[in-house]
Amino acid sequence: MLGQQILSGLATGSLYALTAIAVVVVFRNTRTINLAQGDFAMIGAFLGIIFLKDWGLNYFAMLLLVVASCMFLGAFVERVIMRPVADSDWLTLFTTTIGVYYILHGFAGWIWGRDTKAFPVSFDPTPVELFGALVSKGHLYNMGIALLIGGVLWWFFTKTKQGIAMRAVTDDPETAHLMGIPVKFIVTLTWCMAGAIAGFIGVLMAPIIYVSPEMMDEILIKGYVAAVFGGLYSFRGAVIGALMIGVAENLAGGYLGSHYKTSVAFIMIVVLLAFRPQGLMGIQQRREI
Repeated sequence: MLGQQILSGLATGSLYALTAIAVVVVFRNTRTINLAQGDFAMIGAFLGIIFLKDWGLNYFAMLLLVVASCMFLGAFVERVIMRPVADSDWLTLFTTTIGVYYILHGFAGWIWGRDTKAFPVSFDPTPVELFGALVSKGHLYNMGIALLIGGVLWWFFTKTKQGIAMRAVTDDPETAHLMGIPVKFIVTLTWCMAGAIAGFIGVLMAPIIYVSPEMMDEILIKGYVAAVFGGLYSFRGAVIGALMIGVAENLAGGYLGSHYKTSVAFIMIVVLLAFRPQGLMGIQQRREI
């Protein structure tokens, strides 16, 4: 029973981890909390239904088109909405992403309606035994994809010129600009990357939950909590925080009741920040007054 709950929690936490990574990607280079991140994934899920049912594409062609579409959506939001206010204070940027959140919510409701829709792809419900516990093939697939995406991101940030340039912009954007790094392009690339991750999340979540404009709201909140839990600058901290939240809420739901699951994430973040305000892997910054 315990192993079952832990493995299921890790599978759920892996999806929270992808959302948390996308939040950290945008925050590191723009100092902006993107509250529209979940809606990027929601749009991707609706597009997935269209590509599968109306266009008759296979799963992998659909996934490729969804990721490309969400990348374009991320670039569009950055170029048209976020760039004109890029030099504003954090509250303006935060409020702008709330506006994007409501725009995408309204757009999805207007185009596809408010009724929930079933995703036309489902996984074989036959469970697989792993370490003495039974795990669904869907959970294993999601965990494998999340691990693959994490590996690709690690390679990108450590081995490619664009990834190294993105890290330089994170550390010191002004110096990076003086060194010839195209900061505006890197910021656009950041939003494209967040969109690509959102495309994967939307397709991975769609078979688990019904597709609707509100489908990602709770997942975004927990992904954001995981990002704060890890320190908002650390990908590793965001992943660890997301996995801890997934396991903790699954254990709470299994042993205490399902109505305790949502509150567990917030209890964890309150306790952590009370003793370590910079987050699990954040760096304490000193400020002279």
